[in-house]
Amino acid sequence: MIDLKILRDNPDLVRASQRKRGEDEGLVDALLAADATRRQSILEADRLRAEQKALGRQVGKAAGDEKTALLARGKELAEQVKAAVANQNEADEASAAAHRSISNIVADEAPAGGEDDYIVLEHVGEPRKLDDPKDHLELGESLGLIDMKRGTKVSGSRFYFLTGQGALLQLGLLNMAAAKAVANDFTLMVPPVLVRPEVMAGTGFLGAHSAEIYHLPDDDLYLVGTSEVPLAGYHMDEILDLSDGPKRYAGWSSCFRREAGSYGKDTRGIIRVHQFDKVEGFIYCKPEDAEAEHRKLLGWEREMLAAIDVPYRVIDVAGGDLGSSASRKFDCEAWVPTQNTYRELTSTSNCTTFQARRLSIRYRDENGKPQVAATLNGTLATTRWLVAILENHQQPDGSVVLPPELARFVGTEVLEPK
Repeated sequence: MIDLKILRDNPDLVRASQRKRGEDEGLVDALLAADATRRQSILEADRLRAEQKALGRQVGKAAGDEKTALLARGKELAEQVKAAVANQNEADEASAAAHRSISNIVADEAPAGGEDDYIVLEHVGEPRKLDDPKDHLELGESLGLIDMKRGTKVSGSRFYFLTGQGALLQLGLLNMAAAKAVANDFTLMVPPVLVRPEVMAGTGFLGAHSAEIYHLPDDDLYLVGTSEVPLAGYHMDEILDLSDGPKRYAGWSSCFRREAGSYGKDTRGIIRVHQFDKVEGFIYCKPEDAEAEHRKLLGWEREMLAAIDVPYRVIDVAGGDLGSSASRKFDCEAWVPTQNTYRELTSTSNCTTFQARRLSIRYRDENGKPQVAATLNGTLATTRWLVAILENHQQPDGSVVLPPELARFVGTEVLEPK
């Protein structure tokens, strides 16, 4: 949730952010009104409780008709306090709902617009000129790495098996990501992939994109689409010690996405699937350190992309394409030869205090006063990377030569046709 103090002091800033996202500006005025009603209801309930308390002291000293009158007034006040508390609870709920409806404030530096209005910050590497390149699925099948047909037979469309060296390739990739994360002071985590509603909602995933999430209604648990969710919930309702710097975690998990609304898109291969594995970086820090940590996360993602040696570009994502929790997001997109375009491999978001405020995650400042922490997340490796690795490193004979650093983790330098 956004900081209400910012809303009260500078509502035009929040309105501008809503415009940048292409979202409803009217939600700002609705929240201002709900917040004013809530604050007034608190004052009224407090005033009546104070009057009730003072009356109680008078009753103890009174006698006869005076006491009878005071007791009658006390009965009236009790009803008024009960009604005021009910009004306060209703106002609290209405204000909280209005508060949750507004996305994080978009950073000034982020471009305005929608999905196609990103800004390209940098190109790294030159796409290879390949004669008659094979796509990743054709390579995966000929090399005995991917089995889509049996994945569909067992689980339905957009499921697959990684087989033999395909499984080793993914494990090697994720192990390399984990090793790099640990070397950069991340604590490696294998989190649960089922989370409670308050954790999923707290990270901002039960809003506009809730249709993407698998829900188990009998247990009221959600399958995560990224380990960002359980890692954000890890310190829920806690006060962190950030005196020695940020807390960094790297979560290795399977991830699940319904891909609702993607009918007909990327149906071939493993670009857009229902289940995949990922190593995700997640950081808790002081708000003033968040921008620097965001740049560091991008740097660690670039370090991983250098290790798999694929051409890529870095983009600054436009406000209308940000998730509700993100203030700013950078994506790294790798060149996919057979599609003649760039496709997302990594994403890193600065969520400022938005998630931590929802999840009640705080730290103590230099005066010992609790303050809301900031959170950030970023992809360090995922199954989709196999697409870019296979297609960019394919050879004319149908083999795939792995980059040296990745090959050490996979245990082989060349993937050859079966």
